[in-house]
Amino acid sequence: MNADGVRERAKSLPREPGVYQFRAEGTTLYVGKAVDLRSRVRSYADPRTARIRRMVDRADEIEIAVTDTETQALLLEANLIKRHQPRYNVRLKDDKSYPMVQLTDHEAPRIEITRDPAESATVFGPFTNKGQVETVVKALRETYGVRGCSDHKYSGRERPCLDYEMGLCTAPCTREIDLESYVQDVTAVERFFEGETGILADPLRREMEAAAEDQNFERAANLRDRLETVEAFHGEGGEAVQSVGDERAVDVLGVAIEGENATVARLRAERGKLVDRDRHTLEAPAAEGAGDEEGGVPAVLAAFVVQYYAERDLPDALLLPERHGDGEVAVWLEAEGVSVRVPGAGREAKLVDLALKNARRNVGGRDECGMLADALEIDAARRIEGFDVSHAQGKSAVGSNVTFVDGSAEKADYRRKKLTDQNDDYDNMQTLLEWRASRAVEGRDDRPDPDLLLIDGGEGQLEAARDALAAVGWDVPAVALAKAEERVVTPRRTFSWPSDAPHLHLLQRVRDEAHRFAVQYHQTVRDEVKTVLDDVPGVGPETRKRLLGRFGSVENVREASVDDLESVEGIGEKTAETIKSRL
Repeated sequence: MNADGVRERAKSLPREPGVYQFRAEGTTLYVGKAVDLRSRVRSYADPRTARIRRMVDRADEIEIAVTDTETQALLLEANLIKRHQPRYNVRLKDDKSYPMVQLTDHEAPRIEITRDPAESATVFGPFTNKGQVETVVKALRETYGVRGCSDHKYSGRERPCLDYEMGLCTAPCTREIDLESYVQDVTAVERFFEGETGILADPLRREMEAAAEDQNFERAANLRDRLETVEAFHGEGGEAVQSVGDERAVDVLGVAIEGENATVARLRAERGKLVDRDRHTLEAPAAEGAGDEEGGVPAVLAAFVVQYYAERDLPDALLLPERHGDGEVAVWLEAEGVSVRVPGAGREAKLVDLALKNARRNVGGRDECGMLADALEIDAARRIEGFDVSHAQGKSAVGSNVTFVDGSAEKADYRRKKLTDQNDDYDNMQTLLEWRASRAVEGRDDRPDPDLLLIDGGEGQLEAARDALAAVGWDVPAVALAKAEERVVTPRRTFSWPSDAPHLHLLQRVRDEAHRFAVQYHQTVRDEVKTVLDDVPGVGPETRKRLLGRFGSVENVREASVDDLESVEGIGEKTAETIKSRL
């Protein structure tokens, strides 16, 4: 695409915020955000660098997406960079993205929070805070009865499901509501996401006031909290976004760049104490596109912050080695209540220096994930899932499934499963892997496929796991790590790596975490096979499992609020109140 082609394309673009993509033969070369799409895209007619000139020359089309706000453009840009991994962007090698809300293209549209919306759906977002989005979607469903079930569950029903009984759905599947009325309710939901806050806030306020008049103060308090979330959702009531006075959580970032690779080291301090540290590799092209921020450390910092916190809680404060220089990122962080500082002296400056040392220690060399991939002769080992089983003489058998990304535990992606009681480690491992593989193949697991599976055990456990993978047809490399001699067992050979090998240490961390997680779950199942929850009307084995999976113990369930209990799938207000009264 030449300069005239860029100018001609820019003429047709709106002067609104949004995201643009330079594409060539269906492949995304570069993704950028803009406050004014027309002005930003037009600036590429005169690229600042030879690299960007080559990118523009290669492109054969420019796609755009208009957003409501500059912040949405910022988050959508991060999502598209994660999805397409364009070679001309600074990009973090992980798979997190910001949540969106979609209304499906169906005669009775379904509302769903997703990170990968369907092309045919009506999509809103992306949004920063998934918890806030979940609260709003639940409030919308309670108010307008929009369904959340899959199309498979919707079709062929003869009677409404539990969501209808709980007041979360008006059951268009069995025509408890006619489709015309249902579509009108869906339109009301669209109006809310388009900025009409009152369409949800007003009924919530009336319900809150009615609960207070009836002296149902706990219900009124829950509705008040929900109302505050709804009113702040579109940026109104900004005073509700407050930073923590004592800055409970502080992230410290250091950056080191070599060529087109960058390493960002992150230190986490909580209440003044270092509690975690990790390093992340980014591909960092030498320059950004015309009209974008300068390259180097500022560009890496801006890209890292937006992409890293896609599915992680933002800290109360960020300490940086220098300013990131991105105005849209600055506005977003300020709105989220994050204090950004570049300390010049004192303890904070020392923390930044420590982060810089951690970053420089990795730059220019292969990290432990790359070393592991090389040693095993596989394409990558950035995302690893570990598996273990635990039981007591065959009783209370359970399996664990932990996830590590770039060498660090990704606890949001941990899973666990209750197994059939039997004193057979091989069969238990095969069952566990069949469960994981089936969910992946059938699209029922929302996690990306891993690069490598690590089995806690030896040749027998690995063979059982591979039998399960073959039976289901899930093609993912699998190895085992035996405890006694720390031998790495693969289908073709066994490795005895030096005890100080970084890639061996990585496997040991994954194996030990899978073991810890399995033992912890086994103890929970063993100690609470029969609990007082079994005596609560409306709480069956599956609901009990979800409660204990969410809160960890009966004691924690007892201390949870009604609102917290309602957030568990399948539990409505009446059941939550019954649990509170019985416990």
